[in-house]
Amino acid sequence: MIASLLRGGTAPAEITACEKVAARREQIAATHGVAISDDARSAAAGAPLIVLAVKPQDFAAAAKPLNGSLTEDQTVVSIMAGVSLREMERVLGHDRLVRAMPNTPGQIGAGFVAWTATAKVNAKARTAVGALLAALGSAVEVTDEKQVDMATAVSGSGPGFVYLIIEAFIDAGVRIGLSRELATRMVVETVLGSALLMQATGEHPAVLRNRVTSPGGTTAAGLEEMEAHGVRAALEAAVIQSYQRARDLGA
Repeated sequence: MIASLLRGGTAPAEITACEKVAARREQIAATHGVAISDDARSAAAGAPLIVLAVKPQDFAAAAKPLNGSLTEDQTVVSIMAGVSLREMERVLGHDRLVRAMPNTPGQIGAGFVAWTATAKVNAKARTAVGALLAALGSAVEVTDEKQVDMATAVSGSGPGFVYLIIEAFIDAGVRIGLSRELATRMVVETVLGSALLMQATGEHPAVLRNRVTSPGGTTAAGLEEMEAHGVRAALEAAVIQSYQRARDLGA
């Protein structure tokens, strides 16, 4: 997130990071040139936006120094999976809150972020939050908090599912005789190109798939095997299970 903000034009002086591990503090300061602290209360003092980038199980410890120190001019942005706005308000003692779910392609500004905010977050703060998250890629505000949990399963966990498919795709290319280097290049370019074509045309994936699938042809034979091995059902089950896990983490 820091790298994306800096790449988008934010000055290092505008960012203060808080990190408990000394080695990570040194790495962040050396890599990004931002201010660094091991004290959450001092790092957050006066900041209009405060990002909680911790695991859900670390939330209580991370929030403790902030409880009672936040002002009405400050908005807290959480990227924690599953932790609800209601729970954040209870633990932080603060009601100007945002829940966001980015994904790892945000590291290069190619991510997707779904976010929602409490009613207490005013228009000025919402604009600032939108700009913050847009540095990671596409940022979409949703009105129903449940959709953030859904985004956790689809776009948040999604890269993991895509990488597994890519890994299997490459291995299959090697199995039929390609070098791993060439198979990797083929698969990455094929996945990227397919996604860009769908984005450019706006057409349903089934329409684009049918254009590649000649009756009795090679693609038809491969798709028949994918369906027989339950690829479609496995992906659906993975998303549903991830969504349930996001809800469990919040509970």
